[in-house]
Formats: sequence, C-alpha cells, structure tokens
Amino acid sequence: MSTRPFPIHLHPVQTRGNSQAQTPILEASALEPGADLKVIRRNGEVTPFDPHKISLAMTKAFLAVEGETAADSKRIHERVAELTAQVVAALTRRLPAGGSVHIEDIQDQVELALMRAGEHQIARRYVLYREERARARAAAQAAAGTLKPSAAPQIQVSRADGSTQPLDVAQLKRLLAEGCRDLHDVDPESIFKETLRNLFDGIPESELRQSLVLAARSLIEREPNYSYVSARLLLDILRREALGLLGLATGIETQADCAEIYPEYFIAYIKKAVELGQLDPRLAHYDLGRLGQALKPGRDFQFTYLGLQTLYDRYFIHTPEGTRLELPQAFFMRVAMGLALNEIEREERAIEFYDLLSSFAFMCSTPTLFNSGTPRPQLSSCFLTTVPDDLDGIYSAIKDNALLSKFAGGLGNDWTRVRGMGAHIKGTNGKSQGVVPFLKVANDTAIAVNQGGKRKGAVCAYLETWHIDIEEFLELRKNTGDDRRRTHDMNTANWVPDLFMKRVIEGGDWTLFSPDETPDLHELYGQDFERAYLVYEERARRGELRLFKRIKAVDLWRKMLSMLYETGHPWITFKDPCNLRYTNQHAGVVHSSNLCTEITLHTGDREIAVCNLGSVNFAAHVDEQGLDTERLRRTVRTAMRILDNAIDCNFYTVPKARLSNLRHRPVGLGIMGFQEALYKLRIPYASEQAVEFADRSMEHLSYYAIEASVDLAAERGRYPSFEGSLWSQGILPIDSIRLLEEERGGHLEMDRTTTLEWGSLRERVKTIGMRNSNCLAIAPTATISNIVGVGQSIEPTYQNLFVKSNLSGEFTVVNPYLVTDLKMRGLWDAVMINDLKYYDGSLQPIERIPEDLKQLYATAFEIEPHWLVEAASRRQKWIDQAQSLNLYMSEPSGKKLDRLYQLAWIRGLKTTYYLRTLAATHVERSTIPEAERANRLNAVPVQSMGHQTSASCSVLEPECEACQ
Repeated sequence: MSTRPFPIHLHPVQTRGNSQAQTPILEASALEPGADLKVIRRNGEVTPFDPHKISLAMTKAFLAVEGETAADSKRIHERVAELTAQVVAALTRRLPAGGSVHIEDIQDQVELALMRAGEHQIARRYVLYREERARARAAAQAAAGTLKPSAAPQIQVSRADGSTQPLDVAQLKRLLAEGCRDLHDVDPESIFKETLRNLFDGIPESELRQSLVLAARSLIEREPNYSYVSARLLLDILRREALGLLGLATGIETQADCAEIYPEYFIAYIKKAVELGQLDPRLAHYDLGRLGQALKPGRDFQFTYLGLQTLYDRYFIHTPEGTRLELPQAFFMRVAMGLALNEIEREERAIEFYDLLSSFAFMCSTPTLFNSGTPRPQLSSCFLTTVPDDLDGIYSAIKDNALLSKFAGGLGNDWTRVRGMGAHIKGTNGKSQGVVPFLKVANDTAIAVNQGGKRKGAVCAYLETWHIDIEEFLELRKNTGDDRRRTHDMNTANWVPDLFMKRVIEGGDWTLFSPDETPDLHELYGQDFERAYLVYEERARRGELRLFKRIKAVDLWRKMLSMLYETGHPWITFKDPCNLRYTNQHAGVVHSSNLCTEITLHTGDREIAVCNLGSVNFAAHVDEQGLDTERLRRTVRTAMRILDNAIDCNFYTVPKARLSNLRHRPVGLGIMGFQEALYKLRIPYASEQAVEFADRSMEHLSYYAIEASVDLAAERGRYPSFEGSLWSQGILPIDSIRLLEEERGGHLEMDRTTTLEWGSLRERVKTIGMRNSNCLAIAPTATISNIVGVGQSIEPTYQNLFVKSNLSGEFTVVNPYLVTDLKMRGLWDAVMINDLKYYDGSLQPIERIPEDLKQLYATAFEIEPHWLVEAASRRQKWIDQAQSLNLYMSEPSGKKLDRLYQLAWIRGLKTTYYLRTLAATHVERSTIPEAERANRLNAVPVQSMGHQTSASCSVLEPECEACQ
C-alpha cells in the first residue's frame, strides 16, 4: 500500500536511565492532507492532532522490548518513522478534508500498523500498555466518583451560519432507524453509541453527520449489512447538499420525505446544471415532468457504502465550488438522457435506459458515466493507435494521446514501426536511439494529462517480439538502471506472434530485426508472417541486413516471464489469434490491444480504433435455478442499443477516432459479478462446473449480443465496412476458431461445443448484416463493479475480508455470501471475524470451517491458475474481441510460469493481463477487542508465502479505471 513520503527530523528524547535515543519527529508539513485533523480526548476535550505523540508512544514500546543499544536505536528510529507515516496516512485518507478522530481510533491504527509490519512483540507490548492505562483510568474515576452516566452528553452543534443548537438526539435516532430499516442483524443503538464517542461540544453540523457514517462504517466487518446503513447515512449528507443548493431542503429530514419531492428536485436540478454549463442544454428540452415521475427513489437504498461513496466523490455533477447537484436516481437519468438524445422517442428510450442502469443489471463504463449528457460527452473507454516511424508522426501520436486522455480515455499504442537503437537515419546520416526515449516522453505525457483531474492518465505501449529493442523494452518498469530509459508509470505489453511460441516449444533460435529494414512484418500474421520472417532470417545470414540479433527463443521467453514476475510488465498478448479471428480483418491489421488487453481492433495511419464499453451484472441474472436467460436477453438488447447510441452521441477529440468509430461501430459488452453468480449456484471457482458455466453463460451472452446487433442493423442499417468482413461470410466468432487452427498448424486445443441453435442466426447475420463490427469484450470493471456492489469482471474473490483502497479512500469489504452461510451454520461470531482478519480473509487455516465452504469460498491465490485459463478459453470461443484476464499465483516459479503462459496460448487466448503474485498483506484488525488482541498476539503468525507483489495495478488499490 503506497503512502505519501513524510519528511523526518530526529531530535533527542529523554528515556529511562537518562540515556538518549533518537526518535523520529514528523514535520508539520507532513500533515498537509489532514492539517485540520482534531483529536477527541477521553474527557471530551478536542485538541489538535500531533503525530509526534504517535512516534513517542511507539518508540517507548520498541525500547521496552528491544533495549537501548546504538544498533537498536538506529533500527528503532527508522522503523518508527516508517510506521508513524503509515498511521498518519491512514488517518488522513479517512478524513482527507480534516475532521475529528477519537484517541482510541488513533491507537487502533497504531496497533494495525505494528501488526501489518510483523512487529508482533511490540504490538503486544502496546496492547498491554493500553489495557493497563484503561484499568488505571477506570480505577481513578471510580475512586473520585466521576464515572460518566451512559446518557447522551449535552452537546452544542455549530451550524453553517455560525449559530449553535443543542444536539437533536431524536432526529439522529430517526435517521438511524430509517438507515437500518428492513436490514437484518443491524442495530441503530450500536451506531448511536459509537457516534456519541466521536462527538464534542461545538462540533460542526457537517461533521456530526459524517460521524454517523463513520460509526456505521466501523461495524461493517461485524455485519455486511452495515455497508448499506453507511450508504444510507451518506445519502442523508448528499441529500442535504443537493437539495440545499436548489432551495428544496426545508422540511426534508428522511429519504421518505425526499421521495415525495424527487420529481420536483429533478426538474430543478436539470435546469440548474444547464444554467451552470455542466449539462448539455438539449437535456432541458426533454419532458422533464415525465422523466421525473419515472424515477424510482427506493433504488437509492440498494447501494453499498463503497458504491455510493465512489459516486459521491467522483461521478456526481457538482458546482465549481464542489457542491454536489446530483442525487443517485438523477445521475442515472442524466446518463440515460445523454444516451437517448438521437432517439425518435427520446423520453421512452431514456426511461428504458434509466431502468436498466438504476436496477444494476447493466452498467456503462466510467467515461460514459462521467460525461453522458454533458457539453463534452466523451463516452468512449478505449483508444488504440499505431505510431509511425518519423519524428512528426511520433509527436503527433503523443499529442493524440494527450487529447484522448484529457476526456477520460485509456490508450493502447503500437510502437513496433519505430526503428530500433542503432538503425540508420537517412536524413542525418546518424544512428537512432531506438524506441525507448520516445516511450519515456509518452510516459510523462500520461502523467501530465490527468483526465480532467478526475483520475490519472493511462497508456499501454505494445511492441512485437521480433523488434530489435525488445530486450530493453522488457526492462522499462525496472527500478534499477538508467532512469532516463525507464517508464515507471506506463504499462507495457508484448505483442507475440505464434512463430515465436513455436520456436520456444521447439527450442529454436529467434532473430530480432529493426522494422525500418523489415517493414512488412508489422502488417503480416499467420503463415504470411512466418514465410516473410524466414526470408528475413535468411537475408540476415547472408549479411544483407544492417541490424539484427540472433538469440535462443527460450532465453528471451524466460526473460519475458522473469520481468513479468519482477515488475508486473510487459503483459503477454498474442498477435495471431487477435488477427486470425478478427471479424473485420479485411479493413486492417490488429497491431495491439488496449490499456487493459480486452480490445482487439485494427489501427493504421488513418484510423484510431475506438471502443465503447459496458458490462452485464451476471449476479443479477442468476438464482438457485441457474441463468435467467430471458432476463439476460432483455438486458442485452437494451445494453447493445445504449452502446450503439454512444457512438453517435460521442464527442471525438481526434478526427481519426471519429472516422474509425463511425465506419466500423465496434462496441464491447462484457460481464461482472461472475464470482457472485457462482456463489448463488453453489459452484466453486476451481471446478469443471465453473468452467462449464463460463462456457454456457458466455454462449448465451454472445448469441443475444449478435442477435441484438442484427436487429439494430435491420432498424438503422449495417455498419459501413460490413461487406468483406467475416460476418458477411457467415463466419461467427465460434466459427473463426477453425481459421486459427488452420493457420497455426497445431498447438491449439479449444473446446467447440455449442448448445444454442446458431444456424438461423448465422443466416440472419449474412442477409441482414451487423450494426457493429464487434460486440463483446470483457473489461476489468474495477470501479463500476464497486458502484453496483459485485466482484469485478471475471475475477475470483481476492479475500473474504479485507480493506480496499482506491481514490475515494479505504473501505472494509466483507463477503456477504460467506457471512450468510456461516450464520446458517452457527459459525459467525467475534472469534470468526478475528480469525478471518488474522488469516487475511482466508478460510483454509480455520479448522472449524466445513470443507465445502472452504472450496466454495477459496480466494484468488488459493485457486490453481490453470482454472482461470480454462474458464477464459471457454469464454474466448464466443468473444469477438478479448478479455482482461488476471492470473494469480501464490508460489510462482519459472517452470510454473512457463507452463501457465504456454497453456494460455495453446487454449487459444488472445491476451492476458496482470500476473499477480502473493505478498505478505494483512487486513485491518482495528476492532478486535483488546483482551482478544493480547491472546491473538500469542498465536504463531501465519507464514508469508514469500513473494513481493509485482509492481502492478493492485486489486486493493486500483488506480487505472479507464476501461472500467
């Protein structure tokens, strides 16, 4: 987990025995994110937050255990500095704009930091010290007769206008009662008591309401339903903010009150947002009264806390001062209106789109949610470009990157045409520095253009495996070496031809070339590539090429896998399956994938490939009986219409992107909540049944998406480049496997069974045509799955209990399906919560967990990775693009990696995404009761599985959201 760097100064501190030890003292500037943070003492007094006291307390604990020698002192001050920085960072992430925190919460964070760092003896000493001090305080209070009554204290609340009023306990209890209504195993009184602990006399009204949210949020690990309570209490804050701005807040105290005026609010919101220039003026021309009446306020209550906080922080329209204008249902209707602008029956279609989005059955990708209905509606998720081999072309491509990134697009750049280091430059008669210096410029551009301030710019560079600079390309993400030839922020990926994989398996040699001497290799694939490559190898042997290098294929393969393990990059993606199965191969060559390896569209000098994404929530289409195919079909039909509309409603910052998107009209319909669907079906992820479900469910999704695109073609016309495509020849994605097999000449093992009647649909495709050149792609969905409240994409559960960090803060995540099962078997109690924390969300070491639950709730690193590949292969047979496939390995080795990635190739996968290896991560243990903490610290700690996590986009801290 990354933290801000905190400058440290050392000052002598008096310790026992009159010796001096060096204690890290943090500068005040280190607290800039939370400089207004206040501490509530146990007596109710409020004081400024002072991190020096954290340093001092931890130093005393270390000295009590480790002594005071010079060597100990040096280690102690370095360790305390590091841990204090972590505690401060955790507190300021929770309260980035300032606020108050109870002294006990600070001490909980100190314990957590010590435990996460493996300082178990120090943590135990700190726990025991806290207990001793607690007993001493209680004894002193009892002796003095000053024990406080349990009744609510007399607290004055400061209002925004400077006036004060007594704390309205009755109102708080009404809010809590509404927040807990219809939820099992939640207690409003527990939240109330926790809230009181964090109040102080003169507390600002805004902070009072935030205290309610934080109190409920602290109970999530005990009971997942407190996540819904936290969301409802956050909704109260949002409601006051939005309604107050529009002058509608008077008398609105609960969600029930708000529901009555939601239509009135909606009309006022649209008009105000248009007036402020935040929304397209055309939205005001809808029948707003009809749309307002179609809103379903009750759906505001279906959010988890993580989902609503994510929307609140980064998606809702707000004023330049930061005041939110949007309530959740208005947000979904605004997105729907923006997507229905070109419909003949605008209101009818907007309501249809709204119903789908607000039901959580389907969700558009983040750029669409950000920008739909705004004056600059950049709705596309992914852009793919090919970089030319000349200065003007290179810097034009980098400029395109900046313009595309500005409005929240993720980028995939094909750099293979740029000549290698040492290649001849005719214009200057000099030698090229190769592709790497330009990649450094692209890397820095992605940092500079941060997508409108909403999130980081993100780009992935692709290079074919035969490029002379490939070995240096593999090292771009290393933390050692010449930093001028490193790209620490940009993703990288190998674009691997089948011939290279054959040479690896056969133990053959591999020759690297500079593309200025072998330009056609970039445009060829399959057997055409193999023939041309062999010719160039022969020319190299005859000395007819200036620049080439011959190496063992297996040596380069080992380096690729080694760098993938060490740095998380470059990813392994396969050129030939992407091209040989490409539906629009007559229009161009696929030179790369995108930022997240799920888009496989052609690019060239005249076209920048574009794709609009959205994902079906599989969890909403599955029950104990299986997949609800009729509901899935209805969802897909509306979703495909939404995605197709996005192409025409889109704001294009680069003309080449507009040309490509309107000619080919590709979309990428994907899935999320796959793991939850398996839970509902009682199917372990690591099983043949899960592989079969992946197959059958994706077959239905593919069928319905193609069917929907044909129906759109009948209504609106086929896409302009349809003639000559595989579609026009009656070759569907399932049929294109044969083309890959024929060209590859073996080394392909893909299941080809079908269950639906594809013949009639194949004929409709040929005769009517397709509206979209491509229909399916499975994106990562890390952010939109948070909004919906399901697991991302096709991922297995990461941990059953953990703290998730993203740009909105830290969130406790508990697997609600597991909790339900444990409750039914009488196993959900405080000890189980502690065990899950201690074992990092894993059930496997907990003896009293039944074996069937251990299998069902096995986490990502407990599943053999070949199961992920097998399920992905079954999906790939139906998908006309690709899928973002993360691979998890708990104990990686060169042999295992070799087998895994060769299996991915043999099973016909087009791409892979991150390789994630296990590190010693720990979940938050902040609310373990104190006596149990001391007992738990006596236990033998779990052995780390030994490997540092690759320097990659973390499951717990997703920073890249361009495709999600």
